[in-house]
Amino acid sequence: MSGEMMNKDIEYLVVEKLIEKSYHITFAESCTAGLAAGRFVNVPDASKVLDVSFVTYADEAKMKYLGVQKGTIEANGVVSEEVAGEMCEGAAKAMGAEVGVGVSGIAGPTGGTETKPVGMVCFGFYINGEIHTFTKQFGNLGRNNVREKSVQFIFEELLELL
Repeated sequence: MSGEMMNKDIEYLVVEKLIEKSYHITFAESCTAGLAAGRFVNVPDASKVLDVSFVTYADEAKMKYLGVQKGTIEANGVVSEEVAGEMCEGAAKAMGAEVGVGVSGIAGPTGGTETKPVGMVCFGFYINGEIHTFTKQFGNLGRNNVREKSVQFIFEELLELL
């Protein structure tokens, strides 16, 4: 099975699972800049479970639209599980959705530090009031590869958590 077919299949499975549970989803994307929502709407029935998605690239946008606390960013950095957790929860609550996804990372080629290298991405998943956070180190594979791997992780994790 080709990688493209596998990717397509997972999106369909996530949409089906959301429809089955009568859940709505919203994405709050930073480093992926809408790539997850864009891939999600490849599925014809996506409109049944997705009303709104956010691309909040700037810290100010994360605070204004998602309710991320300035103190959380100052204490942990914008690329952190704490911020990703606030992103997913803020997006879900703003939209009245049962499921929210937050993603913030360093896609590269610059911006990495010793403690937060290029390829580090933090994820938050809000599912019916419960928040799950993860950090993945994809490595310095190139900006678009990090973004693609992040989106793939989002769908795999959604399938597991739902």
